[in-house]
Amino acid sequence: MELTLFLFIAAVTLVLTVALLSIGARRLLGLRIGKVRAALTGLVAMGASGLIGAAMGEARRGALVSVQIGLTVLVAVGFLALSEAVVPSGSLSGLVRWPQAVRRRLARTRRYGQLSRIAMRHGLGSALRGRGRGGPQAALERGQLAVRLRLALEEAGATFVKLGQVLSTRYDMLPPEFVTELTKLQHQVAAEPWEQVRRVLTDELGRQPDAVFAEFDPEPLAAGSIAQVHRARLTTGEEVVVKVQRPGARAVVDRDLDILFRMSRKIEEHTAWGRDMGAVELAEGFAASLNEELDFRIEARNMATIRAAANRPGMLSTVRMPLLHEELCGRRVLVLEWLTGTPLNAAGAVIDERGLDRTELARQLLECVLEQIMIGGVFHADPHPGNIMLLDDGKLGLLDFGSVGRIDRVLRAALGNLLLAIHRSDPVALSDALLELVDRREDIDEMRLERALGRFMARHLTPGVRPDREMFADLFLLVARHGLTVPPDIAATFRALATLEGAMEQLVPGFDIVAEARAFAAAQLERKLTPQSVGRVLAEETLALAPMLRRLPRRIERITNSLEHGRLGVQVRLLADERDRRFVRSLVHDVLLAFLGGITALVGVLLLGTRNGPRLSPSLSLYQLLGYNVLVVSSVLVIRVVFTIFRSQRRLPGH
Repeated sequence: MELTLFLFIAAVTLVLTVALLSIGARRLLGLRIGKVRAALTGLVAMGASGLIGAAMGEARRGALVSVQIGLTVLVAVGFLALSEAVVPSGSLSGLVRWPQAVRRRLARTRRYGQLSRIAMRHGLGSALRGRGRGGPQAALERGQLAVRLRLALEEAGATFVKLGQVLSTRYDMLPPEFVTELTKLQHQVAAEPWEQVRRVLTDELGRQPDAVFAEFDPEPLAAGSIAQVHRARLTTGEEVVVKVQRPGARAVVDRDLDILFRMSRKIEEHTAWGRDMGAVELAEGFAASLNEELDFRIEARNMATIRAAANRPGMLSTVRMPLLHEELCGRRVLVLEWLTGTPLNAAGAVIDERGLDRTELARQLLECVLEQIMIGGVFHADPHPGNIMLLDDGKLGLLDFGSVGRIDRVLRAALGNLLLAIHRSDPVALSDALLELVDRREDIDEMRLERALGRFMARHLTPGVRPDREMFADLFLLVARHGLTVPPDIAATFRALATLEGAMEQLVPGFDIVAEARAFAAAQLERKLTPQSVGRVLAEETLALAPMLRRLPRRIERITNSLEHGRLGVQVRLLADERDRRFVRSLVHDVLLAFLGGITALVGVLLLGTRNGPRLSPSLSLYQLLGYNVLVVSSVLVIRVVFTIFRSQRRLPGH
């Protein structure tokens, strides 16, 4: 019984001591730690305490008990700081999931090997290392490299094909040889077996497909890299199109995006062209867009938003969009109204047989996309001919809203100003509108930019000159040469317009998309200048200004009174931002700790060197004991300062 009680007391004492040591070390470092790290810290400190006591010897242990405790705390603090530096908090939790991590690493390694073989097979090794020839052979070499890059991306699979398609619209980043070649990217994908499609439908609908669809064609109408499309009929008798995500699409995209992020970081770190084009930022934007495509609920919301904007009073577009069966839509399934018609890229003969007005159809299609961009703010970002149908009633239909762009009201206003400046052939106004659209440097030479824009307008926007893709390329190149950066949402807008030009070409060869856009902007301005519109705008602005106008007389009176009595002054609050105050506090804190650490170390050394004073033992004086303790305190302070500096450096971007 006595032995049991003794063991219980010893265990409780050990646990309390370990807890106190870990809590003390955590508080001294200002760190939050988990239970495992706390237990290890306490146990290491307890073990060190025993070794320190044994090293002191029996004769001096009683006199140096305070030093022993101080060194034990110092060991705890040092171990905790070192363990946090080597294995940061939170990283140990990954050990619980190590089997999945190992499998992902193996899969990534295999994919790395596959992509490396593809790159080497197509001769991309020297380009990835940033090596290339200059001089007269540079243009020829770029053309050959662009072809090899396209073939490699097609072989690498869906994710990299989509990346190439995005890059094909970045005239500001890539030479024209690459832009031209990447527009040819295609990716042939085999259809998924019907049983796997049935499994996805069952999971998303919560019941068997037979309970929802009276008929379902197992042969897809089209198979893409992320989804495939089937024709079906609901039990209510409505003809629908069912878009079903491929079962393994998410895993494939996640794996490839992980590799893409790692590659982009390496490319940006080791190549000049990677840094110039912002490879990491480009990969992040592409990943965000692709992740949206993997969630069909986002596509459903996009369709609802665009449809709501198209149905507002005053909208001109007559282009149809399929109705959405929202109750049947989920993350991996989308059910849409069936639109009967012919894809635009195969509708040439049908248009001629029916005697339809090609120019009017092209104008309707352009008005639809421009209204989405300029008025709605959410627009179809990939209006290629395969996503446009000529319906049986002679109207056009717009399909597949998986890829959309978004643009806020400020940028929409700037785009409108850009079109109006082009309409007036005013390079100064064009420069102002362009600077509102892009991310600009502080040292931009606006006069030089205006002259460059004037030359651009003289080349591409004079009567008799038909704008084409080269116009977009020259505009983006002009932007890049003046140190301006095109935001991703504006790049998506120009991408949509450049893609739409291909559809215009299918309808009316030589269709002047810029002239029609100029007319659209002028018409929108005229609509805003009607008495009703002006009155509505004035009423809205007056309501917004009313609270300020009510306070204005009192504020004017206070200012005039202050002027009259000579009390008018301006108050500027330094460090008004909480982040600035926090930074100053941390800086003062670290400087003060470093100063105290140095002072206490100096005091400790002086005390140790003092030979006089009361003797605690033949070999130890009171001053020496105080010196040992002061040095321990100094060591703890120094560790705290070094640890704080290390953590702040690790949190900086790029570390």
